[in-house]
Amino acid sequence: MAKTQFLDKKIEGLKEEGVYRKLPVLEGANEAEVVLNGEKVINLSSNNYLGFANHPRLKKAAIEAVEKYGVGAGAVRTIIGNMDIHEELEEVLAKFKREEAVMVFQSGFNCNAGTIQAVTEKGDLIISDELNHASIIDGVKLSKADKAIYKHSDMKDLERVLKEKRDNYNNVLIITDGVFSMDGDIAKLPEIVELAEKYSAMTYVDDAHGSGVLGESGRGTVDHFGLHGRVDFSIGTLSKAIGVIGGYVATSKSAQEWLNHRGRPILFSTALPPAAVGAIIEAVNMLMETTEYTDKLWDNAKYFKEKLGKLGFDTGHSETPITPVIIGNESKSMEFSKKLKENGVFVSAIVFPTVPKGTGRVRCMVTAGHSKEQLDRAVAAFEKVGKEMDII
Repeated sequence: MAKTQFLDKKIEGLKEEGVYRKLPVLEGANEAEVVLNGEKVINLSSNNYLGFANHPRLKKAAIEAVEKYGVGAGAVRTIIGNMDIHEELEEVLAKFKREEAVMVFQSGFNCNAGTIQAVTEKGDLIISDELNHASIIDGVKLSKADKAIYKHSDMKDLERVLKEKRDNYNNVLIITDGVFSMDGDIAKLPEIVELAEKYSAMTYVDDAHGSGVLGESGRGTVDHFGLHGRVDFSIGTLSKAIGVIGGYVATSKSAQEWLNHRGRPILFSTALPPAAVGAIIEAVNMLMETTEYTDKLWDNAKYFKEKLGKLGFDTGHSETPITPVIIGNESKSMEFSKKLKENGVFVSAIVFPTVPKGTGRVRCMVTAGHSKEQLDRAVAAFEKVGKEMDII
């Protein structure tokens, strides 16, 4: 008898709940229209916001980096894996973000796993929004600091926690997503920063879905609100709008140097491969050249949202290109996603435990790569399946 047989029952439970799934297989590049499991479909599930994942300029830069540096860094950065191209990337990102310094990690998840535990300790307090991303939750668990949760984007509740607890701790770190990935709403960052300054707390923004999306040419939530120099840690991803892989922390020079000594993913995991670094540098340079990519993204997002809204779909409180279509029932959400795929649109269902029970949805990710014709076809499929399933 296999020692993992107990997992068979758990998997059967997933099937009974209607939430069991197999991984979709993408046959080719991640584009606005793709071949998925042998079928051509409009792709509304990618984080490839700007269409950079298969951009010719990024591919050329990646190939050139491989030819010069090889396929891998060969070591962690603190030993001999720190190439001049890694240093160049951090300089370019700091310039782009208009911040003092940047520390690059192997993923956005690694940023949160490595930074939170490095900048807090016993005697400190971490205050976190209740809807923060799983990587923040896991990063907080790795810290020896005490933890407190405030209600989602509820500034009165955040101030209540600060009033009750601030005087009992050395340092306090307030953590929020910049853009909340399931609903597409934006953190109330100006109010959070004001409260942090009032109560002498540090601020930490995970801007995974704000990077390349909000602010001038995608500089992020901090830039969107004009809060440069007032947010202590701004985390960005390089795998979503930038189209490659990795993450970074934009912060002070002293914090960057500390992370270089205590950020565990930096110390114990091989550095980003040269191909990725070369492509990322090219992507950031492209964003500094023009706003055309972010302009197209927002134009497409507005167009798609308006069309779905007119049909009567519940798109929640989204303020960004993330467009949830809330169905409610988990199995019905899965069925809606399945029927959309049968009608040529791939949009992934999001159900518990990723979102609260009873708030199942399909999450539409509009990109700069979509044409209006593709979006029109997608909307037509939503209308057809929505009416068939009595959702609209």
